Amino acid sequence: GARLVVARIIPTDTQHDALAPPRSHETSVAGQGDLDGLEKRAREAGVDASVILRHGVDRHQEIVAIAQEFKAGLLVIGRRERGELARLMMGDATRKVVGLAPCNVMVVPREAQAPHRGLLVGTDGSGLGDQAVLAAIELAGCCDLPLTIATVAVPGQSDDRRKEGVETVQRLQGEARERGLRTDATTEEGCPERALLDIAHRDRRDLIVLGSHGRTGLNRLLMGSVSERVIGGADCPVLVVKDV
Repeated sequence: GARLVVARIIPTDTQHDALAPPRSHETSVAGQGDLDGLEKRAREAGVDASVILRHGVDRHQEIVAIAQEFKAGLLVIGRRERGELARLMMGDATRKVVGLAPCNVMVVPREAQAPHRGLLVGTDGSGLGDQAVLAAIELAGCCDLPLTIATVAVPGQSDDRRKEGVETVQRLQGEARERGLRTDATTEEGCPERALLDIAHRDRRDLIVLGSHGRTGLNRLLMGSVSERVIGGADCPVLVVKDV
């Protein structure tokens, strides 16, 4: 039911554009044609959609500016396929969009489908972890999909911290079930990002929800390594819930 704004950013190279204006014009025309096709598809699906074509030196800055301009509640960006080593971390542009965006961000790998099996949300027991779970509960209710709430204990973690993690997922599971959602809770042990990816595969969850630890200034670009590596390694969309 939300409005959809589809944006395409064409990188600007002032020197190159001045030397080859016909090529720059052709790129703009082709980009607008692609956008018009997407707008038509969206409207045929009953979605209120509009399109924007912009030029800019830094794509991430233009994307964030458009999100601010339209007061977006969710920003969706794609993720290119990369080699196994590169999949461990996000690309620099994606990291900057997630860090600077004024709203939640969903990163979608190439060939990924819209979620239809279920959601997985990871929490570390922090306030931001709770925000991520509440966002996942809301989304699971809208999409009528089952939800798995997970926390991962790292080796060497204290018994008190492990107990806190168990109590957290049980509390949040109770809140989800009060809303009538099909909800499971699980506590795993090991490397958090690997455990979350394994749970998603095992339980056939095709949307992962996580919190980001970005705040302000430079720190907004420093995501938690767990979120970053889950985004890099996931075969399904990952929704990053921002503390905004």
